[in-house]
Amino acid sequence: MQRYYSAFMQSVFTLVRLHQAALFFSACVIVGIFVASWVRVLPSIGMAGIAATGIVYTITYRRVAHWSYWPLFGSALWCSCCTYFKRSIPLRNMDSYWEDLVLQLPFLALIVGFWMLPALPGRYLRWLWLLLIGVTAIAAAGATINYILHFRAINEMYLHSKVMPTEPDHIRFSLIITMSVAAGVLLLVHGAVKKSWRFWVIATISFLVIFLHLLAVRSGQMTFYALSGLAVVWLALKKRMWKRAIALGALLVLLPAISYVVFPTFNNKVENTQQDVSKVQQESALEGRTYSIAARVYSYRAALAVWNDNKAVGVGKPDLQDEMAKHYAILYPEIGSKYYILPHNQYLYNLAAYGGLGLFVFLIGMFYPAWWARKKHAPLLLAQYVSVALSFLVEYTLETQIGLAFVVFFTMLALQGSLPCEDDDSCWRPA
Repeated sequence: MQRYYSAFMQSVFTLVRLHQAALFFSACVIVGIFVASWVRVLPSIGMAGIAATGIVYTITYRRVAHWSYWPLFGSALWCSCCTYFKRSIPLRNMDSYWEDLVLQLPFLALIVGFWMLPALPGRYLRWLWLLLIGVTAIAAAGATINYILHFRAINEMYLHSKVMPTEPDHIRFSLIITMSVAAGVLLLVHGAVKKSWRFWVIATISFLVIFLHLLAVRSGQMTFYALSGLAVVWLALKKRMWKRAIALGALLVLLPAISYVVFPTFNNKVENTQQDVSKVQQESALEGRTYSIAARVYSYRAALAVWNDNKAVGVGKPDLQDEMAKHYAILYPEIGSKYYILPHNQYLYNLAAYGGLGLFVFLIGMFYPAWWARKKHAPLLLAQYVSVALSFLVEYTLETQIGLAFVVFFTMLALQGSLPCEDDDSCWRPA
């Protein structure tokens, strides 16, 4: 009886069908990132679907596909679980605790799903990265049209540390644009795009690079130029393609210069940044409200003060805001409480919330997959980790649903290409 039941399950839940389901749910995550403001549940549906697909595979075939890679997937689970639950109880803010638990659970399920399910076929991975490029371009086109319709008002916003409206929020969107450009370039370089699509992919990448400079968000531009700089070094030292390296380097010098002349948003952002830096030493509610860099510096100092009182294990994430407020009042009594912000730096955020031990656990768990793949050809994974590591310097990326989706999902997707697969596709598996 058990044998017939097992045969029936395997005839219904074939690997092909499970992979198709995982493809669909992965597409839900990608699209959901851009429509979360209207369909907030879509990314969670996608993550839950991937987890369910992996669980069904394990039950049906009585095996975990990537069991031997438990350190790789376990590091991500360990990072998420340990840093979250450390010093969680007792808490003064139990409501915050449960809200954050609900935020975290879909991403834990996502990691488990990819661990249990065999790696997706190469063509599915290429489709998903192309979907990301296409949806990103549509979102950028929508933001551009809105900019043209509200030209003067949006240009003025850039003088006050604000930017044009985007979906998702401008910081995560700028990072996604950079990742889309990196994915598109790598797909083209590896000949993983059909000839009939190459022109459109090149045109889309070019548009996204131009839009990134029109958007003028420091986080995205920092990661874009970091990845481009690595490409120059790789062309020059690894491939000995000196002419291409020089041409790309020259383009990277010309891009910001041309953007400064052509795009008022870029020009205003440069002017605002210069004023912002000059205001770091002027501590007042006005500066805390108007100047983002100055506000960040104040938050860093307050976070370090919180950590100094709890160096080993921190104060716990749900209580961090209250502890930050106490130290803000001591360090900056002239800044109104409504201008207090949490530290816009994931490393400092974790240091204050979980202490030195928690930060150590976080770093090991977060970056172990990059260490694991160090000898593999995994340029997409490298690009993702460069983007993530740099974004952590200026944002608490993991504390929002979209930020978590960007880090966890695209890291798992990039890892798929480095995992063993029985697919006989001769084309490049995006890794």
